Amino acid sequence: MALSANLFLRQSQSLVMTPQLMQSIQLLQMTHFELTQFIGQEVEKNPLLEFASNDEDMGSHGDRETKDDSFESTGDSRDETFDSSDLASDWYENENTGNADRLNNELDTNFSDVFPDDGSPQRADAPELLSQWKSMPGGEAGESFDLDDFVAGQVSLRDHLNEQIPFSLPAMGDRLIAQHLVDQLDDAGYLRADLNETVERLGSAIGDVERVLATLQLLDPPGIFARSLSECLEIQLRQKDRFDPAMERLIENLELLARRDFASLKRLCGVDEEDLLDMMAEIRQLNPKPGSCFETSVSEAIMPDIVVRPSTDGSWLVELNPDALPRVLVSQSYFASVSKTSQDHAFLSECLQNANWLTRSLDQRAKTIMKVASEIVRQQDAFLIHGVDHLRPLNLKTVADAIKMHESTVSRVTSNKYMLTPRGMFELKYFFTVSISAVEGGDGHSAEAVRHKIRLLISGESPDAVLSDDDIVDTLKGGGIELARRTVAKYREAMNIPSSVQRRREKRALAKVGSF
Repeated sequence: MALSANLFLRQSQSLVMTPQLMQSIQLLQMTHFELTQFIGQEVEKNPLLEFASNDEDMGSHGDRETKDDSFESTGDSRDETFDSSDLASDWYENENTGNADRLNNELDTNFSDVFPDDGSPQRADAPELLSQWKSMPGGEAGESFDLDDFVAGQVSLRDHLNEQIPFSLPAMGDRLIAQHLVDQLDDAGYLRADLNETVERLGSAIGDVERVLATLQLLDPPGIFARSLSECLEIQLRQKDRFDPAMERLIENLELLARRDFASLKRLCGVDEEDLLDMMAEIRQLNPKPGSCFETSVSEAIMPDIVVRPSTDGSWLVELNPDALPRVLVSQSYFASVSKTSQDHAFLSECLQNANWLTRSLDQRAKTIMKVASEIVRQQDAFLIHGVDHLRPLNLKTVADAIKMHESTVSRVTSNKYMLTPRGMFELKYFFTVSISAVEGGDGHSAEAVRHKIRLLISGESPDAVLSDDDIVDTLKGGGIELARRTVAKYREAMNIPSSVQRRREKRALAKVGSF
């Protein structure tokens, strides 16, 4: 067989993941906080980029590209929602359009005469009131303020204890031991240190360490420095002078209390049912995590990415939250002026290219979020009107097919994004639930709606008629929901609802003495 060399021309298509494409995908799934951090890093690297202040958003910069974050859509007209003609304007304006100057004139941003010289109060128009609100702490700079600046500083658990230690332990050696033990506390207020290791590390006697620990266990909050749940409850009961022998045996058998084994507890404690119920009521008033009332980290409020509100025509108005949109400016005039004198034209051209790419990526990100959110609102219209019982089964493929996008794109959009509705704040993933079969081939039911029905059935049961999992299956079947008993048990356990036997014991006990 002869060997020969031949040339062939072959044409094929392939998807190449460029760095910019990968970064665009990452932008899509970023939260507001992550996106702000990312843009901040880009602004530091790129001299042509800067964050827009509130005054700049109102149109005071005619020589820069600005964005219009007034995307909005009605949930009942998907075909018209994302036509470019429906947008108030292009997100980033060109400096030659004159829109910035027009907005500046319409809003009348000259606020110098808000307060007259004579000091007499006068009515201010809406733009003037907005300026006053935004310029409270900034004065002439017009800087907006953050409400978090007015929040009192949080006192940590360690600071709270360190304020009490000098009054309880005057000796410096005891304070050294106490400080070491304070450092060994966990967030719940429990001591996780081994006393023998403490003795070896500090070179103190075991008696001194135990004496200091006994003193620290008398500090506020009650139950602090406990080494177990039983000891935590014991400390609090001793401070209330309620730690008698019967209570001691109850504390030693908390596992029986967790199982609602009241018969065994009555026998071990030597009390009747009424006394046992009183003891349980006292225990339920104690704090099993005394350190939990102190903040260990700054909690951040969730900012909705989408706001849904009813429209005047009965439909739903879907809008991007302007506070969750990053405001970025690209200075074309600065590029033009610097490029005339600078020798590094390649660097400036790259900065301009990166800046334009970022603005386009942010524009596409906002439009994609709007498409997904509007389709979710259209699919879950009954939920917004009637509540969780009418939450429809929904999956990513249904939304992706409706808006002509890939499922992975919808998945990224719904990750860590929140929607503010008249029924509360929900993560976008909340609206995606599996379908539960209906009886006789009817419409499927959302798994979240089924869980809600199970929760309502159990909360409404009486002590003498506690529903078993089989009873719940029969009740749901009567309502048109086909569900297996093991699925009911799985949903019940996921909601931390005990079995029917445990609920019967607890409800009967509560019925005799009333609610604790």
